Amino acid sequence: GVVEACLLHMLKRRAAGFLRTDKVAALFTKVGKTYAVAGDVCKKVQELQQQVESRKNQPNGQEPLKRQGSTTSKTPVLTPQAIKHIWVRTALIEKVLDKIVQYIVDNCSKYYEKEALLADPVCGPILASLLVGPCALEYTKLKTADHYWTDPSADELVQRHRIHGAHGRQDSPSKRPALGIRKRHSSGSTSEDRFAASAREYVESLHQNSRTHLLYGKNNVLVQPKDDLEAIPGYLSLHQSADSLTLKWTPNQLMNGTLGDSE
Repeated sequence: GVVEACLLHMLKRRAAGFLRTDKVAALFTKVGKTYAVAGDVCKKVQELQQQVESRKNQPNGQEPLKRQGSTTSKTPVLTPQAIKHIWVRTALIEKVLDKIVQYIVDNCSKYYEKEALLADPVCGPILASLLVGPCALEYTKLKTADHYWTDPSADELVQRHRIHGAHGRQDSPSKRPALGIRKRHSSGSTSEDRFAASAREYVESLHQNSRTHLLYGKNNVLVQPKDDLEAIPGYLSLHQSADSLTLKWTPNQLMNGTLGDSE
C-alpha cells in the first residue's frame, strides 16, 4: 500500500488513463509496453486475475480439481487484500519491483509531474534502492492470522527487557567490571567488585548460550532456601539442551551484580 501511494503521487493523467479506475494497473500496463520486465509482470497479473474470476464463477469449486496437474492448482487462493495490491504484490514476489520502480524513476518525465515523489532526484532513487532488500526475499511462507496471537519466545522477552533496561550501560560486557572497580576502588573492595562483575557475566551467559535454548523466563519468583529464612525473589528460567532440560533460579541480587551482605 505504501509503494502504491508513492507510485500514484502526482501521476500524469495520460499515464493513469482517463477512464481507468485502477491507476496502478494503468501505470504497469503503460510501462510494460516499453519495458519487458514490467510486461512479464502484466502477463502474470492477468493470469492471476483470470484464475480469480474463474473461481468466482465456480459454484462448487469442482473445476480446479480437474486441473490438478496444471499450474492453476498450485496457485494459492488470493485474499481480498492481495487482490487489492495484486500489481505491486506480484512484482514483489517475482523480485522485480525494484527494477520496475528504477525504470520508472529513470523515465519519470513520461509518467509524472515535476513535483512528484518519483520525479525527485533524491527521493526517487532512494525508493528504488529501498525495494532491493524486500525483492531479495523468498515469499514462500507468509504469516498467517494466528501468528499475531502467539506469545513471543522467552529469548525475545529477555532481549526486550534488556533493551528497555539498558539505560546508562556500556555496550561491551568487558567494560562493566572496569567501571565497578573504578567506582569502589577507594573502599578497597576490588576483589568483591571482580566477583560481582563475573557473577553478572555468568547470569548474562545464561541467556546468551549457544549450547542451550531458553524456553521460559519469569522474574521475581520467590524461593525459600531454609525454613528459618525469608523467601528470596529471583529469576527462574527453563533451558533446553541437546539431551536434557535444566531449571535454573538466580537471586535478583546476583542478577543485578550486587551481593550486599547476604551469603
